[in-house]
Amino acid sequence: MSRIGNKPITVPEGVEVKLDGQNITVKGPKGTLEREIHKNMKVTLDNNVITIARPDDQKENRSLHGLTRTLINNMIQGVKEEFTRKLEVNGVGYRAQKQGKKLVLTLGYSHPVEMEEPEGITFEVPNPNEIIVKGIDKEKVGQTAAVIRTKRPPEVYRGKGIKYAEEVIRRKEGKAGKK
Repeated sequence: MSRIGNKPITVPEGVEVKLDGQNITVKGPKGTLEREIHKNMKVTLDNNVITIARPDDQKENRSLHGLTRTLINNMIQGVKEEFTRKLEVNGVGYRAQKQGKKLVLTLGYSHPVEMEEPEGITFEVPNPNEIIVKGIDKEKVGQTAAVIRTKRPPEVYRGKGIKYAEEVIRRKEGKAGKK
């Protein structure tokens, strides 16, 4: 039995959930999200409580059960309070700055790396070594942060590059030299 899939989701005050066949729409103070639910999953809404049921115990349906519940819960959480992902820029001369809706990264290349804000995502740069990605869609926030990180992933010898704030880089020792 799926422990996650069986948990009911309580819809908080200020969030409106609409079920239309296999489509679910969640509207809250931060925005609106829509998603199509897999045809095998049965989603019901009674008295601000959402429950997800699966037709049988086939492997695919068992996997989808917990996934569907988590996706709906993330939608509700996102429209209530935004998701954030924090990135750190480490290295001499490496920095980030925001110019309008663009994120401009100076990462040791011969040119600055520029990124446009995707729809529904905002960048914040409180200081030159910190980037905060915000949005109501958890999937988009994570993907955007991952794309930023790929512009210069952290390297293991000096720790230079862009890393997640909670990420720990295991440092390597350099050449040992002659003895």
